[in-house]
This record gives sequence, structure tokens and C-alpha cells, in this order.
Amino acid sequence: MTVAQMYLNAVQKRFRSVKELGDKTLDQLEEAQLHWTYNEDSNSIAVIVKHVSGNMISRWTDFLTTDGEKVTRNRDGEFTDSLQTKEDVMTVWEEGWQVFFDALQGLTDTDLQGFVTIRGEQHSVIDAIERQMSHYSQHVGQIVYIAKQLKGSKWQTLSIPKGQSQAFTESMVKKHRQ
Repeated sequence: MTVAQMYLNAVQKRFRSVKELGDKTLDQLEEAQLHWTYNEDSNSIAVIVKHVSGNMISRWTDFLTTDGEKVTRNRDGEFTDSLQTKEDVMTVWEEGWQVFFDALQGLTDTDLQGFVTIRGEQHSVIDAIERQMSHYSQHVGQIVYIAKQLKGSKWQTLSIPKGQSQAFTESMVKKHRQ
């Protein structure tokens, strides 16, 4: 396996992990919670989902051949809370990730040596991938944080529960020794 293939496998795995955190978070929320904002300057989870999806569709449609900031994108419109139902939110969430994963899975070793343009600025393909890793992780983190605050004691943890780190580590070490 080449270093490029190892890299592509690693980033696909990491991005799937980021999406899974978002999936598990969104699953825990009621429709009204998706639209809650701390204040008028804050974004709701529905707005964050709409923005992330809009970014994915713009950046990853014709990723290698067109500017990642498509003329058809209405970035400012992504920050209006226009998704009405939880089903709408989930549909937009899945659409963005589908476009993204289709493009990412289609990349080859040779593609990783190339360059793409985002807002007229040239980036290596690897830099463009890493840029999106940071961006999507940041926004999924926001979604998780908001949801955790909204759910309070009803929040179902997405990682190792408090007080169980040592037991978890021991079970992982044991598992990997076998």
C-alpha cells in the first residue's frame, strides 16, 4: 500500500468518525432543539447543518476541476434557519456528506499530488482535504456542544463515560493483544 493510499484511508476513516459524532448527536434531538439559539447572533444546529452541507456541496462537486466556491452557492443564505422539519435537516445533512464522500473516495494517488482552487486561491489537494477536516470537525463540535447543553442529564455520551477511562483503556489493550 502506498503512502497516498494510507493517507486516503486514514482521512476517510477520520471523516466518517466526525460524521458519526454528528449522526449520533442529531439522533438524540427533538425537532425544536434543532432550531434553538442562545441569542440572535448564534446559529442553531439546523443552520450549522445547512452551512456544512452547503460547503460540502460547493467544495466537493467537481473538486479537481472547478473552484471550490461555486457561483451557485449562496453562503449567506446558509445562515438562515429555513429547514422546517427534522427530516429536512437530516436530508440536507446526508446530501452534503454524500457529495463529500463520493468525491473523497474517487481520489487517486496521483490526484493527491495535484492542486485545486478555492475562492481563486490554489491549494494542494492534501491541504484542501485537511482544511475541510478542520472546518467540518469544528462545526460538528459545535453541534455536539449545543446538543449536550440542551439535553442536560438526558445526554447520551458519545465517548468514554466519566470515570470509566481506566477500564476502557484496559479493555482496549486486552483486545489488541489478542
